Amino acid sequence: MVEAIPTRSRASRRRWREVVPVVLRWALPLLWVLWASLAWWAEPRESTEAQLDRDLATGQVVDFQRASGWADNGSYWGSRPRPQHATNGGMLVWTVPNGQSRYTFGAPPASDSYLAEPDPSAGAGPSWRDTQLAAISDTGPADSGRAHRIGNAAALLAGVLTVLWLGRLIGGAPPLVGTRWFWFWVGLLPFGVGVLAWTYRELWRPPPVPVPGRGSGWRGFGWLILAAVGISLLVSVARIVFGTTVVPG
Repeated sequence: MVEAIPTRSRASRRRWREVVPVVLRWALPLLWVLWASLAWWAEPRESTEAQLDRDLATGQVVDFQRASGWADNGSYWGSRPRPQHATNGGMLVWTVPNGQSRYTFGAPPASDSYLAEPDPSAGAGPSWRDTQLAAISDTGPADSGRAHRIGNAAALLAGVLTVLWLGRLIGGAPPLVGTRWFWFWVGLLPFGVGVLAWTYRELWRPPPVPVPGRGSGWRGFGWLILAAVGISLLVSVARIVFGTTVVPG
């Protein structure tokens, strides 16, 4: 009886080591698909002033803000894009009822602020667009919470995906195709491409034995730089070919 306890414990750990890769093999791609769908939907889409006016005329603008650009603090690939708020910024971001966001450049306000009172001495009142946006500001956001919920859900899924991948990479069995540092750097590729690559090569199609001369950390860092540039170019070309509705950003 004394020896049966550690034996049972070792068997339990062995079963756990066998089950975890199988679960992650399916869970990681599923989480990525869910994240990609929500992130694609919530990603801001570049638009025009004419579209802004049409959305205002049909009552589609539920929230808006002025911005000077996008806040990018070197955050990881799963983070939400956030406009850098600025009262007189050259970019205007608005939300429509389906939870999507649109933005356009070069739509300056007629005054220092959409909420500012017009100067009677100037001899001109606020524009129609200013009036519509001021009305939205007075009544408050109608349904902008949907956009925030979608964006937060996408960020949460990306966080869970990253934690599961890192937990397996650091605490699991040594990888067979590359070193842990190799896969760490590759895993930082945009859109979770590196996590998918690790899942495919280490969980779906692992070699029977460790690959001789496995990829080192320096090689992984090089792949990160080269592949990130290639992905950026591919996305830029796809955006030109298919438009910002299909390839937002």
